[in-house]
This record gives sequence, C-alpha cells and structure tokens, in this order.
Amino acid sequence: QVPLVESGGGSVEAGGSLTLSCAASAYSFSANCMLWFRQAPGKEQEGVATIDSNGRTLYADSVRGRFIISKDHSKTTLYLQMTSLNTEDTAKYTCAADHGCSGLRLAFVGPTDWGRGTLVTVSP
Repeated sequence: QVPLVESGGGSVEAGGSLTLSCAASAYSFSANCMLWFRQAPGKEQEGVATIDSNGRTLYADSVRGRFIISKDHSKTTLYLQMTSLNTEDTAKYTCAADHGCSGLRLAFVGPTDWGRGTLVTVSP
C-alpha cells in the first residue's frame, strides 16, 4: 500500500493556479514534518515547502508568497496551493512524510515515506 498518494497535477498557463493534494495514511500523517519536493527535467530534486506537527511552515525562496502548504487533519491530507505559476514551476511534485525531523528544513532527515508524484506543467 502506497502511504502517500498525490493528485491535482496538470497543465496550466503561466499566471494560473493549481492545488495539489496528498492523501496520507494515518501513520504518514503523524510524521513530525510533511514536505513537498519537486524535480524539474534535468535538475535535482528540491524542497519546496514543509509543515511541522505544530503547523509551522517553511518555503523555498522561489515559491514564498505564491505557494501555501497546509494540512487537513480530518482528511489526513496535505495540500499545496500554487498561484502565479510560471514556467520555472514545471516539475514532478512529490509529497513526503519525515518521521525523524526535529526542525523545519527543506530536506528529509529521518525515515521518510514518499508518494509517487504528480506532474505540473506550466506553459508560457
């Protein structure tokens, strides 16, 4: 059973918006930190946003002010609201649950559950 399942990816024009969802198992959702990563073609994976169990958040400079990470405890689902999208946001977005993190950072540090990712394509 896949512990994390992403949805909501797709194609959008620059300036548009998308909201990604990550349905989590109860165990994954209990992780200290949940994160969104992305990997663009030909580039390394980068941390985009993270939220800890207290609801504190951290964003990459490239998305701060445009993306919002949030959690719905009743649905055990992680979200990433993305606005003012540009072509640089084109990537495969993957959610993760880090059971070992002890502070906010845009990287995983402990035993981590992963989803399979969802593609976001932003056209000019």
